[in-house]
Amino acid sequence: MKVVADMKPDILLVEPMMAPYEDRLDELYTVHRLFDASQAEAIEAALPSIRAVVTGGGTGLSNAWMEKLPALGVIAVNGVGTDRIDLKFARSRGIDVAITAGVLTDDVADLGIALLLDLLRHVAKGDAYVRAGKWGKEAFPLGTAPKGKRVGILGLGQIGKAFGRRAEAFGMQVSYWNRSAVTDVTWAAAASPMALAEDCDILVVCIAASVATQNIVNAEMLKALGPKGFVVNIARGAVIDEDALLAALHDGTIAGAGLDVFVNEPDIREDFFTAPNTVLMPHQASATIETRMAMGDLVLANVAAHIAGEKPPTTIN
Repeated sequence: MKVVADMKPDILLVEPMMAPYEDRLDELYTVHRLFDASQAEAIEAALPSIRAVVTGGGTGLSNAWMEKLPALGVIAVNGVGTDRIDLKFARSRGIDVAITAGVLTDDVADLGIALLLDLLRHVAKGDAYVRAGKWGKEAFPLGTAPKGKRVGILGLGQIGKAFGRRAEAFGMQVSYWNRSAVTDVTWAAAASPMALAEDCDILVVCIAASVATQNIVNAEMLKALGPKGFVVNIARGAVIDEDALLAALHDGTIAGAGLDVFVNEPDIREDFFTAPNTVLMPHQASATIETRMAMGDLVLANVAAHIAGEKPPTTIN
């Protein structure tokens, strides 16, 4: 009697991962790649049997897709952002949403510090100045020392706390505003986001993106920050009103901005290309080899747990 081998479980991969992790997924599962147009017909046929989705924090998974996947039990996010996933809707369908919590905190905070230092000490501007042959021919502006500056952290989760500890090492004064009470820090808590902006030199945005926090940094907050104030955003583009931010940069309402995230990235608004005193990064906060490997390991662990009938270890909903 011929024995039929067990079929591999079907999963949907929404966007590419590092090659070793895609290879491992291929070993364990039948992987349907949504980003590969040639697989569209096969994906359509596999919809009833797909048990897991692997996606990115900036891409997520829509409710419409969840409805098309009756066997779906876990959305494994290769990141910590869940603003593109309706967590309550997923829960209502018995779908766990698991993120790569904890493994990217330090790298995101590090890039926030890098953006801050670049703004204050003109690192990118100095590089361009030297390469253009201007050294010794044109004056170069003095920088600003970080020591003694007031850093206001908007959103004091793991990343906000890690940033605050780093800022303290540079001799900066730290305060924060958070949506819920924080009991494990000694930094001063501001009464509101506006109060935070009024009382800091650098506003560092670490708050999670949601409907409630969309455009939380608005024109009034930027005005309160003032013409000597800087913004650093390592959260999501949607938490800052980009119309207000661009206006504030171009008219001198604030001194400058260091931005790793944008609305509609990578197709960002061209006004950013000419905005003065800005440092722009292509959403690279967690993009180190070490962190992406740790994230990949956690994605694999979350999918494997669900397939084994267990709760994925970093389920958040």
